[in-house]
Amino acid sequence: MQISVRLIAAIVLAAASLAASAQTALRVRGTITAIDAAGISVKSRSGEDLRIALADNLAVAVATAAKFEDIKPGDYVGSAAMRGADGRLTALEVHYLAPNVPGGHTDWDLAPGSTMTNANVAEALVGATGVRELTLRYKDGEQKIVVPVQAPIVRAIPGARADLKVGEYVFIAAQSAPDGRLTAQRIQVSRDGIKPPQ
Repeated sequence: MQISVRLIAAIVLAAASLAASAQTALRVRGTITAIDAAGISVKSRSGEDLRIALADNLAVAVATAAKFEDIKPGDYVGSAAMRGADGRLTALEVHYLAPNVPGGHTDWDLAPGSTMTNANVAEALVGATGVRELTLRYKDGEQKIVVPVQAPIVRAIPGARADLKVGEYVFIAAQSAPDGRLTAQRIQVSRDGIKPPQ
């Protein structure tokens, strides 16, 4: 009897592990269209109507504007960027990151050919011609990124579920179950027209 109980426990644990591994991470960008106690509805940037449940331990952050002059060496930031014909990276946006976000340089899905660099600021310079440039240094290398005046610079501050309102723009770190159901683990939400990093 004891062996069968252990066997059942092992099967249950294995099933739970398989269910967890079957979940896939998904980034959702869009505008909140409805809210209720169970979750939110979002019109994604690609035009899909998505229903997203909110995890019990949901983390909410609110986007606020920052200035290039606020950025200093040692700050931990991320920058979505595009590489030009001259090989230089030009920022689409710059945003402050939490310390636990992995660093590095990788492809990104904001736009075709875009990249994401998460790293500490080594230098934040404004050249004689007014060109603003960040040198971002991570474990295995560094990237120099030109930051145009029109590129948003965003800092996130702690928020709450009450900050999720119809009409606000969100960037959601969600989990997709095998049946297609989405659950939000983390949400960054706009405020006063300042959008979260995309």
